[in-house]
Formats: sequence, C-alpha cells, structure tokens
Amino acid sequence: MTRSVTVLAGAALIAASLNGPAFSQGAPQTVVLTKVDPASLATGYRVSKVVGATVVNDANETVGPIDDLIVTPSDKVPFAVLSVGGFLGMGTKYVVVPFNSLQVKDKKMMLPGATKASLMALPEFKYAANT
Repeated sequence: MTRSVTVLAGAALIAASLNGPAFSQGAPQTVVLTKVDPASLATGYRVSKVVGATVVNDANETVGPIDDLIVTPSDKVPFAVLSVGGFLGMGTKYVVVPFNSLQVKDKKMMLPGATKASLMALPEFKYAANT
C-alpha cells in the first residue's frame, strides 16, 4: 500500500511538472509586438554596412565616415557619429547628426549641405567611459 501511494505521488509530481513552465513570483512582464512588413524592411540597410560608410555632400565631396550609430533611451531614432577632420587619424573629431538627415543616393550615404568646415563647427561628441 505504501509503495502504491509513493508511486502515485511520484506520478502526480511528474504530471504537474509537465503541465507548463514554472513562473517565479514578481512583477508580470509585458511585451508589445508590432507587425513589420518584411518586404519594406528588406529595402533597408544593415548597421554593419552603414558603420564605416563614407559620407559625401551634395557636391560629392567626402565629409567623413560614419563611426557609429547611437540610439538613446528617450529618442527612438538613431544618430550617426561622424569622424571629421584630421589626417591619418590625427586631429579627428566626432560629431553627431540625426540619422534621418542622411540620404542614400546611388548607394552612397549623403549629407546634403554639409562641408568639412560646417561639421567641424559642430560640438564635439565624446563617448562615455562606460559605453
């Protein structure tokens, strides 16, 4: 009789564990899902292809490469960090422009109206030590 009770208790324990995942107590988590059109998304550009791309102005003059893309917690759009000025890595300065100010034309990243001088006049961007 004791053996039957032990077997039944073990079977009940196994059945209970197979019913579903165990959840820890605490605040419930929610995730908001948004439908995305894969066809329109496929026309976009991967970050790995954007970072390092040379940026030109509307006169097809090089103004600097894209060093990085940054998304802040409060802004939902990325910002492009451009490396401007300098020569062979000496005297370069990082500046930030909203990514939506860049245009892609003929497979080139363009920043209309930009010049090296106008970008050098922007405030310098410095990466935080912990990023």
